[in-house]
Amino acid sequence: MAGLSDDDPAGITTYSLLGQRYGYQLLWVLTLSTAALIVFHELGARLGVVTGKGLLALVRERYGHRAATGAAAVLVVANLGTLCAELAGVAAGGELLGGVPKVVSVPLAVLVIVTLLIAGSFHRVEHVLLAISAVFATYLVSGLLAHPDWGAAAQGAVLPGLPLTRDAVYVAVATLGTTLAPWGLSFIQSYAVDKHLTPEDLRYERIDVVSGAVLTGVIGLFVVLACAATLHRQGVPINDAADAARGLRPLAGSFASTLFGLGFVGAALLAATVVPLSTAYSVCEAGAHHGDVSASVREAPVFYGVFAGSLVVAAVIVLIPGVPLLSILVSTQALNAVLLLAILPFLMALGRDPAVLGVHAVGRTGRWTTGVTYALVALSVGALLVLQLLG
Repeated sequence: MAGLSDDDPAGITTYSLLGQRYGYQLLWVLTLSTAALIVFHELGARLGVVTGKGLLALVRERYGHRAATGAAAVLVVANLGTLCAELAGVAAGGELLGGVPKVVSVPLAVLVIVTLLIAGSFHRVEHVLLAISAVFATYLVSGLLAHPDWGAAAQGAVLPGLPLTRDAVYVAVATLGTTLAPWGLSFIQSYAVDKHLTPEDLRYERIDVVSGAVLTGVIGLFVVLACAATLHRQGVPINDAADAARGLRPLAGSFASTLFGLGFVGAALLAATVVPLSTAYSVCEAGAHHGDVSASVREAPVFYGVFAGSLVVAAVIVLIPGVPLLSILVSTQALNAVLLLAILPFLMALGRDPAVLGVHAVGRTGRWTTGVTYALVALSVGALLVLQLLG
């Protein structure tokens, strides 16, 4: 769920723009992002399973309350922007498929999500979210219906090439930020704790993590393929994923268009549940408050208060007349990449510390891969900053 939730409305919009504007050329960015997702999600899950503690709880214990509060503040800001993007996706999807106005679809989605979490047990919530994630299969079908150029796609996925323009770098950084999102790193560790796994379960959790990350990349790939094979080839401009779904109708058929739209709504509902969960976990861990999905509202008032409160705040922002939903969708993903620079060092330091992970601490290969990944993130953000200043 942590991986698949990365294919949220902001992610689908970013992948759609990548395919529509640059065809297959920037698929290698998605390949690298997926590899980075595997590395850091595995590390987060390992920390959660071995220590039985979430990321912010470990930060608080190892580096003090101030560091935990600072990290929590970064995550709250990043998560709120991302949650606005999820609810903007609910609004766009409702209007696309049924002409439902956002003043109806967004509050209804918030009500359903809050009710699900408060009324459901851990396993019930998990099963509902897994059922929703099945909707991502629609992107695989819509991508196949677009009849992509598989040779060009394979070349674009492995051969780096990037136009040295501000827009191209911006889309590349947003792709990195939407795939390797800060909230996902926090969520996967806290969720592993909430599942009460033990070190004996670690190899099975690794299979879970790698499968989810690979599926995330595959779904993103087919979104890019659908848009590259149709919208890019025909020169059809789009502003968001809803435009992409509409644009597919005359080029790949109404069935592909409908499937693309259904995937968009399902992605929005899944991520709009997972992202505020990440926020609630982080705030509770940083402040040493009790919080898990199986607890009642009376047992974990801060946890449920943060969960519901973040949804309400994001809904109010999205419902503001004239709010630029596209800017929210894509700019939040670029912001995620920037904020990764603040979150990843904690994850890397904890993973390398034998006092935290014992025999499961990251070895030489793990140190190399996490270090290179962090350097690539920093390089991408730095390049974007330079181009912004020059532009």
